[in-house]
Amino acid sequence: MNPGRLKAIAAKEFIHVLRDWRSLVISLLIPVLLLILFGYALNMDLNQVPTIVYDQSNTPFSRKLIEEFAGSPYFKIIRKTDNYQEIDNALRTGQALVALIIPVDFARKILRGDSVKVQLLIDGSDANTAAFAMNYARVLGLITTAGLEGESGTTPISPEAIKIELKNRAWFNQDLRSRNVIVPGVIAIVMVIIASMLTSVTIAREWETGSMEQLISTPVTAAELIFGKVTPYFCIGFLDLAISFIIGKWVFSVPFRGNLALLFFLSSLFLSGSLFFGLFLSIRLKRQVLANQAALMSGYLPTLFLSGFVFAIANMPGFLQAISYIVPARYFISILRGIYLQGVGLEILGFHAIVLSFYSFLMVKLAHKHLILKID
Repeated sequence: MNPGRLKAIAAKEFIHVLRDWRSLVISLLIPVLLLILFGYALNMDLNQVPTIVYDQSNTPFSRKLIEEFAGSPYFKIIRKTDNYQEIDNALRTGQALVALIIPVDFARKILRGDSVKVQLLIDGSDANTAAFAMNYARVLGLITTAGLEGESGTTPISPEAIKIELKNRAWFNQDLRSRNVIVPGVIAIVMVIIASMLTSVTIAREWETGSMEQLISTPVTAAELIFGKVTPYFCIGFLDLAISFIIGKWVFSVPFRGNLALLFFLSSLFLSGSLFFGLFLSIRLKRQVLANQAALMSGYLPTLFLSGFVFAIANMPGFLQAISYIVPARYFISILRGIYLQGVGLEILGFHAIVLSFYSFLMVKLAHKHLILKID
């Protein structure tokens, strides 16, 4: 490639980007908007689930159990009732998502050492919250059982003697904040959208406006054209990466334990692959609207659903798990979370880096080859 011609193509594209200030502003606002939307709206933490209580026992033992629920950060006792009808209305109207029903013989069975069944009704219309609430309630029940274990069935137990203490520790994400997992993954979404919005229309725009014939008549080679076209958008993508990093750290307080240079280096591999993929579609389809839609369908949707960004790959059907292996964002999101939360380096992420390098190289070759075919 001739450096002078490459610089001229890049300068021409930079001028076009600066003149189209609306697209430039949108491309810089995308990381801000996506981080705000995903960071605040996509919150999978379970906190203060509204709970209604029907205490039929009304004894110190039942009150002790209610205190355990009230003292938990996961449940919020909104009110107590003395009939099932009120529970039914609260669950149907959404006033409560959980109902705790303590039987009449609760204290008597505890004193006898018998097993006690406590009813927990959960609104299953929100399956995710219901599953989390059920698991947390089960843990509280196990802790309560452990507190009573070993006590004689014939010896009365004082409620004050029941002391329940749970000690746990989560590595890498100690507070189990879903934002710490979601916000790094947004970087992959941002890069894919930048590629689908910008590079997928660059060459197609040249064909539609008729300026492609003028470029072909110049000494500019196909390699100089594709690299010159991508250069401005690569700079915009890096700027978006920096914006995402700053917002994630200072707005959402996402911990960063890894190497910043490694993050930007590996991000450049994924960004390059995504940009050249968008450029390949622009060359292949030669229509701006069609290329943009194809980039969104083939880039954004797989990244959102099949990369492990929101939905765990292990929970997917087998055929979708197999398809996810050809989604580059799967490896990039693993890299982001590994660098952000675990602080690991290439000794752990080496395979993912190789996959992204191959992806970037393959997209460059495809874009170059198809541009040569179109020119010829």
